[in-house]
Amino acid sequence: MSEPDLDEKLKEDEAAAPESGQDFASPEHESLDEENRLKPEFVRSVKEALDEEDFDRVYELVEPLHPADIADLFELVDEDERPVLARSIRDLMGVEVIAELNDWVRELLVGALPAEVVAGIAEQLDTDDAVAMLEDLDEADQQAVLAEMEPEDRAAIESALSYPEETAGRLMSRDYVAVPESMTVGDLIDYLREHRELPTEFWEVFIVDALHHPVGTCALSWILRCPRNIPLYDVMSRDQTLIPADMDQEEVALRFQKYALISAAVVDPSGRLIGQITVDDIVHIIQEEASEDILRLSGAGDGDINEPILMTVRARLTWLCVNLGTAIIASSVVGLFQDAIARFALLAVLMPIVSGMGGNAGTQTLAVVVRAIATNQLTDTNTVRMILREFRIALTNGAALGLLIGGGTALLFGNPLLGAVIGAAMVINNLVAGLAGILVPVTLERFKVDPAVSSAVFVTTATDVMGFFSFLGLAVLTGLA
Repeated sequence: MSEPDLDEKLKEDEAAAPESGQDFASPEHESLDEENRLKPEFVRSVKEALDEEDFDRVYELVEPLHPADIADLFELVDEDERPVLARSIRDLMGVEVIAELNDWVRELLVGALPAEVVAGIAEQLDTDDAVAMLEDLDEADQQAVLAEMEPEDRAAIESALSYPEETAGRLMSRDYVAVPESMTVGDLIDYLREHRELPTEFWEVFIVDALHHPVGTCALSWILRCPRNIPLYDVMSRDQTLIPADMDQEEVALRFQKYALISAAVVDPSGRLIGQITVDDIVHIIQEEASEDILRLSGAGDGDINEPILMTVRARLTWLCVNLGTAIIASSVVGLFQDAIARFALLAVLMPIVSGMGGNAGTQTLAVVVRAIATNQLTDTNTVRMILREFRIALTNGAALGLLIGGGTALLFGNPLLGAVIGAAMVINNLVAGLAGILVPVTLERFKVDPAVSSAVFVTTATDVMGFFSFLGLAVLTGLA
């Protein structure tokens, strides 16, 4: 086809194409603001229509939205309004919306639907999304839904559910393309065109041997550009990253990040290809794991604003009780020096500065170390070097802060000895903070305990106790009090 003919054909196709609807990503969309979030006034309009039971109006408002925006809308309305909203928009509640829903919101909606309806939704979802929808259901509800599914779909989901949570086996999709290495490029192209049951979206084809072990991959760009008579084993890439089905999803994400993968084969213990993981799944995992570590450091639980209040209270209260115990330990250290404080009351004014600065320094080190462990930057090979590095940083920062607070205290209160005591205590506590910030998470990691969960309590206790003990102890030893 000549270039003018091609231009004319494109114009004809454009004229014949149906209207694509509103531009969901455009700030001009009346329901979205400039940051592509649902406007408060739009959400209020939906809520008012729900209150008035004007369900036609609700449908009219929601219909133009992208599935991801509909999922956001469910989070923004009240919990008791969500089932009503789902019934109001009926056929708009497609699999795209279900897949985008927050876990807690989806669990609420799915729990309110009959088993046969949930089964119908699950059969339309990719395996990994269907598993995510069903895994949080009660065992009885889960079995009821599985019983309503087609045998092939049920077997795939039951197989995925047999793997531990947050592993590659749960995350992977069973929709992939695999062909024998004996094929030519032409054979593969014909196969892809003739078999309608193949996945509609994929980026590479897995090449397998007679035992279904992956031996290489062929990107679609290679397949389209190679002559038909070329054997696949001549053009396939043998350099591939295989993901064991029982690998933790955080490690899977690190593999994708390290090797810049778009997709990767998942294999069972015998090395057989059983699924694939794609980068769109990994984006969610990276965000989830990063948020999880930050929230665990603070003891805030899952941190999801849609989580039931009682579960949030239980998660936070547990660590608050632990922190209460550590606070009592720190206060008992202060009690050892109550006579000194009574003789020189200024000590009570200044000692929170030492413990507080130590806590901040420890938190800084802890955040860096936990991240380094999570991203595999900190290993057995460089642990000693990392400890020495943090020791030097803590010593330098402690000396700088000690000079600053010591000099200021001496000038403000006209007491050089008091300045020297608080300066020395600042150096000591910063060293403790730096060492605790690295040694605590490293030790917990060696004992197979998640350092993001428990480290903060131990580091805070160490800096509070040592801050009070060093400052008040030095004050007694020097005869200041």
